[in-house]
Amino acid sequence: MADEVELKLALPESAQRAFQRLPLLKHAVSRKTERLINLYYDTPDLDLHKRGIALRLRRQGHRWLQTVKCAGRSAAGLTTRPEWETPYGGDFDFSVVDAVAVRAWLERRKIRTRIAPLFETNFLRTTWRFEPRPGVALLLAFDRGWIAAAGRHEAISELEIEIAAGSTDALFDLAGRIAEHIPLAPALLSKAERGYRVFRNEQSAPVKAAAVPLTGRMAPLEAFRRIAFSCLEHLQQNHEGGAGSSDPEYIHQMRVAMRRLRAAMRLFRPLLPAAFNDALLPPMREQMTVLGHTRDMDVLLAEIAAPVLGSLAGEPRLAALVGLVTEQRHRQRHLATQALRSPRFGRLMLLATDLLHRPPFHPAPPDLEGSLAAFADGRIRRLRRNVLRLSADATVDDPASLHALRIGIKRLRYALEFFAPLSRSKAVGREVAKLARLQDTLGQINDLANAGRLLMACAGEDSRLREAVTLIGGWHGPRYAGLLAAVPAGLRQLRAIRLPRLL
Repeated sequence: MADEVELKLALPESAQRAFQRLPLLKHAVSRKTERLINLYYDTPDLDLHKRGIALRLRRQGHRWLQTVKCAGRSAAGLTTRPEWETPYGGDFDFSVVDAVAVRAWLERRKIRTRIAPLFETNFLRTTWRFEPRPGVALLLAFDRGWIAAAGRHEAISELEIEIAAGSTDALFDLAGRIAEHIPLAPALLSKAERGYRVFRNEQSAPVKAAAVPLTGRMAPLEAFRRIAFSCLEHLQQNHEGGAGSSDPEYIHQMRVAMRRLRAAMRLFRPLLPAAFNDALLPPMREQMTVLGHTRDMDVLLAEIAAPVLGSLAGEPRLAALVGLVTEQRHRQRHLATQALRSPRFGRLMLLATDLLHRPPFHPAPPDLEGSLAAFADGRIRRLRRNVLRLSADATVDDPASLHALRIGIKRLRYALEFFAPLSRSKAVGREVAKLARLQDTLGQINDLANAGRLLMACAGEDSRLREAVTLIGGWHGPRYAGLLAAVPAGLRQLRAIRLPRLL
């Protein structure tokens, strides 16, 4: 058995020529190009896929090579997984699989006799070998072709950097040099996983944050690493839709992912190296600013302006203003698309992944700073004290105080969500739900408070358009008053929030 360590990167088809012209490719010690045809097998019920096993035949000249791969460890595009290869002689041979349980399962009659071809990948692979220093060797593969399953096709355009000798440091160094010039993004899905999606005709959809498996005895830095990788994967899962879809939920989920990562960095700040925050925060702020402006315009159009136009459809001043808001939204979305498709986004993802694969995060840190449960308990209590202080200062006639409280609530909520696996109590979910409801109420108040400024910017000096802004404000007046009226009850619930007991 060999462990395959590789970094998979999505390469836009429009950037293929630019990549092939990179001067660094001339420094490779060797280069070869080959056509790779792969057939992936499974049972009609997809039993192998459900068990995290991939079975593939790859044509090499006039011969076929059998490969068995198992689900391994994956973190923001960097994958380590066991695999077994053997020549294929017409029948599957699982004797080379030295993981006893895997081999025994594959050799079961009801599995072995039902295995059939499911989908095909067919692509041209050009591989460069780099030996940047003694003891280090990297293989850079450029794949372009297609996946075919059930009469459907999907393009392949990606890079893979594999460690032939050495550590991950050299791998990220090479990826970073490429990303300086080419828009890359770590690819979370293997070709096999993409093939299954094509076979099942799965359509892409915005992805929400997933729970992070933590234990109370885990070292806090290891917990941060897991949380950070979860945030990065959440971000990457929505990247393609954010850059290429008009569905505003993709951008919203990307903002949530970056805010969660920023909240985690703040939460674990006493333990994080200063260099980690110094390296990540500037490019994160750049992306968050663009995504934030885009989200503001999405909300302004869909939740503030459009409902009023629907109610007062015959009002020409309103129609003219909504038209300007729509144009401004399109311009802002274009800026977001450019930012997400630029090399800067890919560099941020690679930088974060690289840092999380270096000390003090990797290899796994020793438990020098105490248990995660003790650390989490202290941080959550600190956040709750801050929220109670902000709630005491909050008044309904001071939007700035409500905005500050909303941020404090959001940070406490994220911390409780991160650390929820450390508690056996189901009450954590109820407390998080209470925080989420008040955060949502304060968020709507903030959106309405900011709407006037954004609408006036669109109206400019045109008196008729300014009158339309007044119409929108008046239409939302009862809703705004209702939201403000709900705040006192929310503050009373906030003061009664119970912190979970962590194990």
